[in-house]
Amino acid sequence: MTDQTDGTTTEALTDDPRPDGLRSATSLVLVNTGNGKGKSSAAFGVMLRALAADWQVAVAQFIKSSDWKVGEERMGRQLGVEWHAFGDGFTWDSDDLDQDIAHARAGWETATRLIAAGAHQLIILDELTYLCTWGWIDVADVVAAIVDRPEHVNVIVTGRDAPAELIDIADTVTEMTEVKHAYQQGIRAKRGIDY
Repeated sequence: MTDQTDGTTTEALTDDPRPDGLRSATSLVLVNTGNGKGKSSAAFGVMLRALAADWQVAVAQFIKSSDWKVGEERMGRQLGVEWHAFGDGFTWDSDDLDQDIAHARAGWETATRLIAAGAHQLIILDELTYLCTWGWIDVADVVAAIVDRPEHVNVIVTGRDAPAELIDIADTVTEMTEVKHAYQQGIRAKRGIDY
């Protein structure tokens, strides 16, 4: 079979690719990072799986404003997700970065309480990596909160440029790579597709 993108030939797998000695884990840490689209969307796909498994789910968003009313929030709330939006929007639109930083730090304090409480089997920390890379919160504090979480709490962290310390403690790290994006062609974000 020829791959249409680069002309290479691929064959169907005939050997089982799964590693020997698979074991179960009480909980996992996932990191969705990279410059491509789909980091949050992938996390919200897991949110739906978790809800289908009757898990309690919480979402903490750190950049998106609570005024945006994105589709994932609307549906998540309808399905019983505890949803928190701590962001004030894009930093380039900000009139007061100090206020944004204070708001983000207060949001992180709430998120750490959510994690430690153990009331949820899944907590999504959407766009948290930005707070770390910008120095708004201490990466060591994030790592400690995740490592010290109750054993049944699964965590997903999203955002570009995930710090190495966060990647080190994650069980699964996925890097989204942008190949082509409608925005680069002058097309605005589309409701139902992008938000």
